[in-house]
Amino acid sequence: MSASPTVSPSAVPLLTTPIVSVKPVVLPSPERGDDLQVRVSAPASGAGLPVLVLAHGFGKSMSSYDPLVDFWAGNGFVVVQPTFLDSRTLGVTPADPRYPDIWQIRVQDVQRVLDELDYVLDAIPGLSARVDRDRIAVAGHSWGGQTVGMLLGARVLGEDGLPGPDKTDARVQAGVLLATTGVSGDDLTPFAKENFAFMHPDFDGLTTPTLVVAGDHDQSALSTRGPDWFTDAYRLSPGARSLLTLFGAEHLLGGIHAYDAKDTTDESPERVALIRWACWAYLRSALGIDDIAWKQVQTELAETADPIGRIDNK
Repeated sequence: MSASPTVSPSAVPLLTTPIVSVKPVVLPSPERGDDLQVRVSAPASGAGLPVLVLAHGFGKSMSSYDPLVDFWAGNGFVVVQPTFLDSRTLGVTPADPRYPDIWQIRVQDVQRVLDELDYVLDAIPGLSARVDRDRIAVAGHSWGGQTVGMLLGARVLGEDGLPGPDKTDARVQAGVLLATTGVSGDDLTPFAKENFAFMHPDFDGLTTPTLVVAGDHDQSALSTRGPDWFTDAYRLSPGARSLLTLFGAEHLLGGIHAYDAKDTTDESPERVALIRWACWAYLRSALGIDDIAWKQVQTELAETADPIGRIDNK
Protein backbone atom coordinates (compact mmCIF):
# COMPACT_ATOMS: atom_id res chain seq x y z
CA MET A 1 0.00 0.00 0.00
CA SER A 2 1.04 3.57 -0.59
CA ALA A 3 1.82 5.97 2.16
CA SER A 4 -1.47 7.48 3.28
CA PRO A 5 -2.17 11.03 2.21
CA THR A 6 -2.07 13.79 4.75
CA VAL A 7 -5.06 16.06 5.15
CA SER A 8 -3.16 19.09 3.94
CA PRO A 9 -4.32 20.76 0.70
CA SER A 10 -1.24 19.58 -1.18
CA ALA A 11 -1.83 15.92 -0.45
CA VAL A 12 -3.21 14.00 -3.45
CA PRO A 13 -2.27 10.32 -3.08
CA LEU A 14 -1.07 8.25 -6.02
CA LEU A 15 -2.02 4.70 -6.91
CA THR A 16 0.49 2.06 -5.92
CA THR A 17 -0.86 -0.87 -7.94
CA PRO A 18 -1.98 -0.80 -11.59
CA ILE A 19 -5.69 -1.52 -11.91
CA VAL A 20 -7.75 -3.51 -14.38
CA SER A 21 -11.31 -2.40 -15.16
CA VAL A 22 -13.87 -4.23 -17.29
CA LYS A 23 -17.28 -3.02 -18.47
CA PRO A 24 -19.92 -3.93 -19.20
CA VAL A 25 -20.33 -7.24 -17.45
CA VAL A 26 -23.89 -8.07 -18.45
CA LEU A 27 -26.28 -9.97 -16.18
CA PRO A 28 -29.28 -10.94 -18.34
CA SER A 29 -32.44 -9.56 -16.72
CA PRO A 30 -35.52 -9.99 -18.94
CA GLU A 31 -37.88 -9.31 -16.03
CA ARG A 32 -36.11 -5.99 -15.36
CA GLY A 33 -36.65 -4.63 -18.85
CA ASP A 34 -32.97 -3.78 -19.31
CA ASP A 35 -30.12 -6.16 -18.61
CA LEU A 36 -28.11 -5.30 -15.51
CA GLN A 37 -24.76 -3.87 -16.58
CA VAL A 38 -21.85 -3.91 -14.15
CA ARG A 39 -18.30 -2.61 -14.09
CA VAL A 40 -15.62 -4.36 -12.09
CA SER A 41 -12.27 -2.75 -11.19
CA ALA A 42 -9.46 -4.45 -9.32
CA PRO A 43 -5.74 -4.26 -8.60
CA ALA A 44 -3.75 -6.14 -11.20
CA SER A 45 -1.99 -8.10 -8.48
CA GLY A 46 -2.52 -9.15 -4.89
CA ALA A 47 -4.61 -11.75 -3.07
CA GLY A 48 -7.15 -11.81 -0.26
CA LEU A 49 -8.86 -8.79 -1.83
CA PRO A 50 -12.02 -7.42 -0.19
CA VAL A 51 -15.02 -6.54 -2.36
CA LEU A 52 -16.80 -3.17 -2.36
CA VAL A 53 -20.10 -2.71 -4.22
CA LEU A 54 -20.54 0.98 -5.06
CA ALA A 55 -24.04 2.33 -5.77
CA HIS A 56 -24.27 5.49 -7.85
CA GLY A 57 -26.51 8.48 -7.24
CA PHE A 58 -29.45 9.57 -9.41
CA GLY A 59 -28.66 9.61 -13.11
CA LYS A 60 -25.08 8.40 -12.79
CA SER A 61 -23.82 4.99 -13.97
CA MET A 62 -21.17 2.31 -13.60
CA SER A 63 -18.80 4.73 -15.33
CA SER A 64 -19.08 7.33 -12.57
CA TYR A 65 -17.00 7.94 -9.40
CA ASP A 66 -13.57 7.35 -10.94
CA PRO A 67 -11.86 9.58 -8.32
CA LEU A 68 -12.97 7.06 -5.69
CA VAL A 69 -12.79 3.87 -7.72
CA ASP A 70 -9.28 4.46 -9.02
CA PHE A 71 -7.93 4.96 -5.52
CA TRP A 72 -9.84 2.12 -3.86
CA ALA A 73 -9.01 -0.40 -6.60
CA GLY A 74 -5.41 0.80 -6.73
CA ASN A 75 -5.14 0.20 -3.02
CA GLY A 76 -6.46 -3.31 -2.69
CA PHE A 77 -10.26 -3.35 -3.17
CA VAL A 78 -12.29 -5.01 -5.89
CA VAL A 79 -14.90 -2.37 -6.74
CA VAL A 80 -18.13 -3.49 -8.41
CA GLN A 81 -20.50 -0.87 -9.86
CA PRO A 82 -23.99 -1.69 -11.14
CA THR A 83 -25.87 0.69 -13.44
CA PHE A 84 -29.38 1.28 -12.09
CA LEU A 85 -32.50 2.03 -14.11
CA ASP A 86 -32.43 5.75 -13.27
CA SER A 87 -29.09 6.15 -15.07
CA ARG A 88 -29.16 8.71 -17.86
CA THR A 89 -27.40 6.12 -20.02
CA LEU A 90 -30.65 4.11 -20.14
CA GLY A 91 -33.14 6.90 -20.78
CA VAL A 92 -35.89 5.57 -18.51
CA THR A 93 -38.42 8.38 -17.95
CA PRO A 94 -41.10 8.94 -15.29
CA ALA A 95 -43.64 7.71 -17.86
CA ASP A 96 -42.08 4.24 -17.70
CA PRO A 97 -44.20 1.85 -15.58
CA ARG A 98 -41.03 0.72 -13.78
CA TYR A 99 -40.22 4.21 -12.57
CA PRO A 100 -42.11 4.19 -9.23
CA ASP A 101 -40.37 0.95 -8.30
CA ILE A 102 -36.82 1.93 -9.24
CA TRP A 103 -35.84 2.38 -5.61
CA GLN A 104 -36.78 -1.25 -4.92
CA ILE A 105 -35.20 -2.51 -8.16
CA ARG A 106 -31.97 -0.76 -7.12
CA VAL A 107 -31.82 -2.89 -3.97
CA GLN A 108 -32.57 -6.03 -6.00
CA ASP A 109 -29.76 -5.09 -8.39
CA VAL A 110 -27.20 -4.96 -5.58
CA GLN A 111 -28.47 -8.26 -4.23
CA ARG A 112 -28.18 -9.72 -7.73
CA VAL A 113 -24.55 -8.59 -7.94
CA LEU A 114 -23.82 -10.37 -4.66
CA ASP A 115 -25.73 -13.47 -5.77
CA GLU A 116 -23.72 -13.66 -9.00
CA LEU A 117 -20.44 -12.33 -7.67
CA ASP A 118 -18.45 -15.25 -9.08
CA TYR A 119 -19.74 -14.48 -12.58
CA VAL A 120 -18.88 -10.80 -12.19
CA LEU A 121 -15.37 -11.54 -10.93
CA ASP A 122 -14.71 -13.94 -13.79
CA ALA A 123 -14.77 -10.95 -16.17
CA ILE A 124 -11.16 -10.36 -15.10
CA PRO A 125 -9.11 -13.53 -15.62
CA GLY A 126 -7.75 -14.93 -12.37
CA LEU A 127 -9.52 -12.38 -10.15
CA SER A 128 -11.98 -14.81 -8.60
CA ALA A 129 -9.17 -16.75 -6.93
CA ARG A 130 -7.71 -13.56 -5.45
CA VAL A 131 -10.87 -12.38 -3.65
CA ASP A 132 -11.81 -12.81 0.00
CA ARG A 133 -15.57 -13.42 -0.13
CA ASP A 134 -15.85 -13.08 3.65
CA ARG A 135 -14.95 -9.39 3.35
CA ILE A 136 -17.71 -7.64 1.45
CA ALA A 137 -18.70 -4.00 1.92
CA VAL A 138 -21.10 -1.58 0.24
CA ALA A 139 -20.94 2.16 -0.39
CA GLY A 140 -23.38 4.56 -1.97
CA HIS A 141 -23.73 8.24 -2.78
CA SER A 142 -27.03 10.11 -2.42
CA TRP A 143 -29.77 7.77 -3.73
CA GLY A 144 -27.07 5.10 -3.81
CA GLY A 145 -26.66 5.56 -0.07
CA GLN A 146 -30.36 4.90 0.46
CA THR A 147 -30.02 1.80 -1.74
CA VAL A 148 -27.13 0.16 0.08
CA GLY A 149 -28.41 1.42 3.42
CA MET A 150 -31.19 -1.14 3.16
CA LEU A 151 -28.66 -3.96 2.90
CA LEU A 152 -27.02 -2.53 6.03
CA GLY A 153 -30.34 -2.72 7.89
CA ALA A 154 -32.25 0.50 7.20
CA ARG A 155 -35.90 0.09 6.25
CA VAL A 156 -38.53 2.24 4.55
CA LEU A 157 -41.65 3.26 6.44
CA GLY A 158 -44.94 2.43 4.75
CA GLU A 159 -48.03 4.60 4.57
CA ASP A 160 -49.12 3.06 7.88
CA GLY A 161 -45.93 4.36 9.51
CA LEU A 162 -44.56 0.87 10.07
CA PRO A 163 -41.19 -0.33 8.78
CA GLY A 164 -41.33 -2.20 5.50
CA PRO A 165 -39.44 -5.39 4.57
CA ASP A 166 -36.06 -6.03 6.17
CA LYS A 167 -33.44 -6.30 3.40
CA THR A 168 -30.41 -6.69 5.67
CA ASP A 169 -27.83 -8.85 3.89
CA ALA A 170 -25.60 -10.97 6.10
CA ARG A 171 -22.95 -11.08 3.36
CA VAL A 172 -22.31 -7.36 3.82
CA GLN A 173 -19.90 -6.69 6.68
CA ALA A 174 -19.50 -2.89 6.50
CA GLY A 175 -20.75 0.18 4.66
CA VAL A 176 -20.17 3.80 3.74
CA LEU A 177 -23.08 6.23 3.24
CA LEU A 178 -22.09 9.36 1.29
CA ALA A 179 -24.52 12.32 1.36
CA THR A 180 -27.42 10.01 2.23
CA THR A 181 -30.81 11.56 2.94
CA GLY A 182 -32.30 11.70 6.42
CA VAL A 183 -35.68 11.08 8.01
CA SER A 184 -39.06 12.13 6.65
CA GLY A 185 -42.14 13.60 8.33
CA ASP A 186 -41.95 17.36 8.67
CA ASP A 187 -38.31 17.21 7.54
CA LEU A 188 -39.44 16.59 3.94
CA THR A 189 -40.86 19.15 1.55
CA PRO A 190 -44.40 18.44 0.27
CA PHE A 191 -42.95 17.56 -3.16
CA ALA A 192 -40.59 14.98 -1.66
CA LYS A 193 -43.36 13.47 0.48
CA GLU A 194 -45.57 13.02 -2.57
CA ASN A 195 -43.02 11.78 -5.09
CA PHE A 196 -40.36 9.79 -3.26
CA ALA A 197 -41.72 6.81 -1.37
CA PHE A 198 -38.22 5.66 -0.41
CA MET A 199 -37.45 8.90 1.45
CA HIS A 200 -39.10 7.65 4.63
CA PRO A 201 -36.26 5.75 6.28
CA ASP A 202 -36.17 3.95 9.58
CA PHE A 203 -32.61 3.58 10.83
CA ASP A 204 -33.31 1.54 13.97
CA GLY A 205 -32.28 -1.72 12.31
CA LEU A 206 -29.09 -0.41 10.70
CA THR A 207 -26.69 -2.38 12.88
CA THR A 208 -23.92 -3.14 10.35
CA PRO A 209 -20.74 -1.07 10.98
CA THR A 210 -21.08 2.06 8.85
CA LEU A 211 -19.30 5.33 8.17
CA VAL A 212 -21.52 8.31 7.31
CA VAL A 213 -20.02 11.09 5.18
CA ALA A 214 -21.74 14.48 4.97
CA GLY A 215 -21.01 17.99 3.78
CA ASP A 216 -21.79 20.85 6.12
CA HIS A 217 -22.99 22.98 3.15
CA ASP A 218 -25.21 20.29 1.62
CA GLN A 219 -28.59 22.03 1.54
CA SER A 220 -31.20 19.80 -0.09
CA ALA A 221 -34.21 21.14 -1.94
CA LEU A 222 -36.08 18.06 -0.71
CA SER A 223 -35.75 18.83 2.99
CA THR A 224 -36.97 21.64 5.24
CA ARG A 225 -33.89 21.14 7.40
CA GLY A 226 -30.31 22.19 6.89
CA PRO A 227 -27.22 20.10 6.06
CA ASP A 228 -27.50 18.19 9.34
CA TRP A 229 -30.31 16.21 7.65
CA PHE A 230 -27.59 14.17 5.96
CA THR A 231 -26.24 13.05 9.35
CA ASP A 232 -29.44 11.32 10.47
CA ALA A 233 -28.15 7.83 9.70
CA TYR A 234 -25.29 8.53 12.11
CA ARG A 235 -27.48 10.04 14.81
CA LEU A 236 -30.29 7.49 14.66
CA SER A 237 -28.77 4.10 13.83
CA PRO A 238 -26.85 1.80 16.16
CA GLY A 239 -24.47 0.64 13.41
CA ALA A 240 -23.30 3.97 12.00
CA ARG A 241 -20.85 4.85 14.75
CA SER A 242 -18.58 7.19 12.79
CA LEU A 243 -19.31 10.44 10.96
CA LEU A 244 -16.97 12.30 8.61
CA THR A 245 -18.09 15.90 8.14
CA LEU A 246 -16.53 17.80 5.22
CA PHE A 247 -16.26 21.53 5.79
CA GLY A 248 -17.66 23.58 2.92
CA ALA A 249 -18.80 20.50 1.01
CA GLU A 250 -22.07 20.38 -0.91
CA HIS A 251 -23.89 17.35 -2.30
CA LEU A 252 -21.13 16.20 -4.65
CA LEU A 253 -18.64 16.38 -1.77
CA GLY A 254 -15.97 18.19 -3.74
CA GLY A 255 -16.40 16.18 -6.94
CA ILE A 256 -16.36 12.49 -6.03
CA HIS A 257 -18.46 11.51 -9.06
CA ALA A 258 -16.02 12.43 -11.86
CA TYR A 259 -12.75 14.13 -12.67
CA ASP A 260 -13.09 17.80 -13.70
CA ALA A 261 -16.89 17.56 -13.85
CA LYS A 262 -18.57 20.81 -14.86
CA ASP A 263 -21.57 20.17 -12.61
CA THR A 264 -19.44 20.18 -9.45
CA THR A 265 -20.45 23.26 -7.45
CA ASP A 266 -17.90 22.74 -4.67
CA GLU A 267 -14.88 21.40 -6.52
CA SER A 268 -12.11 20.42 -4.14
CA PRO A 269 -9.46 17.78 -4.89
CA GLU A 270 -8.47 18.02 -1.23
CA ARG A 271 -11.94 16.97 -0.03
CA VAL A 272 -12.02 14.12 -2.52
CA ALA A 273 -8.58 12.96 -1.37
CA LEU A 274 -9.70 12.96 2.25
CA ILE A 275 -12.96 11.13 1.47
CA ARG A 276 -11.37 8.33 -0.50
CA TRP A 277 -8.58 7.88 2.04
CA ALA A 278 -10.90 7.99 5.08
CA CYS A 279 -13.44 5.60 3.53
CA TRP A 280 -10.69 3.19 2.49
CA ALA A 281 -9.15 3.33 5.95
CA TYR A 282 -12.51 2.88 7.68
CA LEU A 283 -13.45 -0.13 5.58
CA ARG A 284 -10.11 -1.81 6.20
CA SER A 285 -10.75 -1.38 9.92
CA ALA A 286 -14.41 -2.46 9.82
CA LEU A 287 -13.57 -5.53 7.71
CA GLY A 288 -10.90 -6.60 10.18
CA ILE A 289 -7.91 -6.08 7.87
CA ASP A 290 -6.13 -3.50 10.02
CA ASP A 291 -7.00 -0.25 11.78
CA ILE A 292 -3.68 1.55 11.34
CA ALA A 293 -4.82 3.95 8.62
CA TRP A 294 -8.20 4.61 10.30
CA LYS A 295 -6.42 5.67 13.47
CA GLN A 296 -4.01 7.78 11.42
CA VAL A 297 -6.67 9.75 9.55
CA GLN A 298 -8.45 10.55 12.80
CA THR A 299 -5.23 11.63 14.48
CA GLU A 300 -4.19 13.85 11.56
CA LEU A 301 -7.58 15.58 11.38
CA ALA A 302 -7.58 16.17 15.13
CA GLU A 303 -4.05 17.60 15.09
CA THR A 304 -4.34 19.74 11.93
CA ALA A 305 -4.63 23.44 12.69
CA ASP A 306 -7.03 24.19 9.83
CA PRO A 307 -8.63 20.85 8.88
CA ILE A 308 -10.99 20.33 5.95
CA GLY A 309 -13.12 17.90 7.92
CA ARG A 310 -13.88 16.30 11.26
CA ILE A 311 -14.51 12.74 12.40
CA ASP A 312 -16.93 12.07 15.22
CA ASN A 313 -17.47 8.68 16.88
CA LYS A 314 -20.14 7.48 19.26
